[in-house]
Amino acid sequence: MATSTNAPELHPVTLEMARGKNYAAITTMMPGGLPQTHQVWVGTDGEHLLVNTEVHRQKFLNIQRDPRVTLNIRDEDDPYAYAEVRGEVVDTVRGAEARDHIDELCRKYHGNPYPPDDIKTERVILRIAPRRQTILGSDEVE
Repeated sequence: MATSTNAPELHPVTLEMARGKNYAAITTMMPGGLPQTHQVWVGTDGEHLLVNTEVHRQKFLNIQRDPRVTLNIRDEDDPYAYAEVRGEVVDTVRGAEARDHIDELCRKYHGNPYPPDDIKTERVILRIAPRRQTILGSDEVE
């Protein structure tokens, strides 16, 4: 059973999934109107979902033009359970904070800092504010 909400706060299940070692898929809109989806690491500051990317990547170029996104976080322990968040990128953060954040995410998913040689341009955090959320498969909402 799914639960949907238009609340501006992140649902407790969404927060739990974003804090866990769960992967997400982010969908942005290409210039021609077609959607583009990428697998990403996800985190949260308690109010927003956080995705870290680089300024040369297509998803970043897309959100500069159209900040609307969908982020689907899959429960890695139960792939039929997920939190879908439709919202928009309300802020971007560059510099040392973005560089520290990618290390934090890499430690969460792999146990070590992000390899510096893998950074091609500048890191940037996307702060995503929820507009609509759908939770599926959680005992808490069924």
